[in-house]
Amino acid sequence: MTLRPAPEYLESITAGLPYTTRRAEKLYFYRYPPPDGVAESNVAIETHETILTNARPVADGYSLDREGYALVRQRSAVRDFWDEAQTLALGHPETAEIVKAATGASRVVVFDHTLRRRSGESDLASAKSRQPVGRAHVDQTVKSGPQRVRDVMGDQAEGLLSRRAAIINLWRPVAHVARDWPLALGDGRSVDPADLLPTDLIFPHRRGETYSLAYNPGQRWSYIPDLGVEECLLIKCWDSDETVTRFAPHTGFADPTTPPGTPPRQSIEFRTLAFFD
Repeated sequence: MTLRPAPEYLESITAGLPYTTRRAEKLYFYRYPPPDGVAESNVAIETHETILTNARPVADGYSLDREGYALVRQRSAVRDFWDEAQTLALGHPETAEIVKAATGASRVVVFDHTLRRRSGESDLASAKSRQPVGRAHVDQTVKSGPQRVRDVMGDQAEGLLSRRAAIINLWRPVAHVARDWPLALGDGRSVDPADLLPTDLIFPHRRGETYSLAYNPGQRWSYIPDLGVEECLLIKCWDSDETVTRFAPHTGFADPTTPPGTPPRQSIEFRTLAFFD
């Protein structure tokens, strides 16, 4: 089913965005059953009413190195993202080309993808998909960004890290317009580094790290209403270049203007490493 975009959009909306409460100890999530007596997470979410600017009229001017995100109009050759073989064979190579064209990177490696399908159920909506993330966050940190390069690139990593490297996500709707639970985008220039809270992701055999985001009224947020299947968003998750925007927080959110009966959001995000000469 394809939804027709609404003919008119508001200049901005106000919505409750999910931020993380600051605390003295380091934040964490267990991604498997934690040891006896240990909480699965110590992250507490607090919702703040936040103004989100409708970015659609000016989205063509957005830049990964300035705001930390960009809009690209390109329909995917993939006809069924739930078909893993098709997504790997077509989706990964085209994602690499999109990121190369948008950034000027000399090499792009797609190392992962995640499908999401919103439902009323917790965590997994199906064996294949996960729920939209309801927490303002950045996928990598100053620590985990280089480590991800090492994990993926192995013996090549140190040579690649001697030059500029970045981690960029490509996010696109699947099946229909993303009117339900769209993506909120935080302008990286407006984020105080003190509001980025390092958060451990604890797996059975490794420990990753992301940033959770604390609320600050100085942060600027936007969204692109009715993102279509012929569009995708590029989101900066880490950049070794300290002269540009290095991180762009983002989160799914409940848009109060979404009409009743709108089909639940389906989306896919591809995670890429971008290397520069």
